[in-house]
Amino acid sequence: MSRLGVALVQLAADQDIKANVDRAGALVRQAGERKPGLIALPEMFHYRGPLAGFRESATQLPGPLTEPFSELARDLNAWILLGSLAERSTDPLRPYNTSVLLDPAGQIAALYRKRHLFDVAIEDGPSDRESARITPGDSSVVATLEGVADEVDVRLGLSICFDLRFPELYRELTAGGAVVLAVPANFTEATGRDHWEVLLRARAIENGAFVIAPAQCGIGAGVPTHGRSMVVDPWGIVIAQAADGPGVVFADLDLERVIEVRRQLPTQPPR
Repeated sequence: MSRLGVALVQLAADQDIKANVDRAGALVRQAGERKPGLIALPEMFHYRGPLAGFRESATQLPGPLTEPFSELARDLNAWILLGSLAERSTDPLRPYNTSVLLDPAGQIAALYRKRHLFDVAIEDGPSDRESARITPGDSSVVATLEGVADEVDVRLGLSICFDLRFPELYRELTAGGAVVLAVPANFTEATGRDHWEVLLRARAIENGAFVIAPAQCGIGAGVPTHGRSMVVDPWGIVIAQAADGPGVVFADLDLERVIEVRRQLPTQPPR
């Protein structure tokens, strides 16, 4: 039986990049004590605050935001998903919002640039145009985690936060072989209380895949966030959920469950 141990780090990042990275690193090291195969951080783990600060935080990859976690990946012999950070693009005013997957040797194994940007105006809630400060990506990404589950390779589909509302992306990832879907997020409380769990469970059910969703909590950039990092199984059952506040939530993914569910409910797109 193939199993993948995962650890989701829930953070309350603010405008202090060094403090955010230090706190994230400490929680990653704490997670590593349980020896999971994959440790995942939320979207914008390094910075939440005014637009100018996000632009200024943008770096090349690899760079200063990935180096501490490359060392941790080597020390812990674990894959680490940096949920998202600011990556320089050709437009200095609009960096990418990029997920970085590090392998156990500390090397970048995959990059995913957020495709669907948070351009919304919620009545009595947040109003934002992420496209004013972010350059969108244009590709879906499925990465292979080698030898993490009883020496079995695992296909991981990458996405970020607002992508969750676009089911066609997850069909692409599933068609590309993904059995685990990652949704690192900075989900607002105004939308999260009604939509977060519903959408995560829907993506799991319609694709017959595990969904792992590490999230921000607390208030970043003045906007309350929902938290509730969670893991959903291929039947749509929430098998792990974080408590309120920063911390780590663990789950053991029985990958045979993907095969079982897809056999019973063959709704996956052809490969």
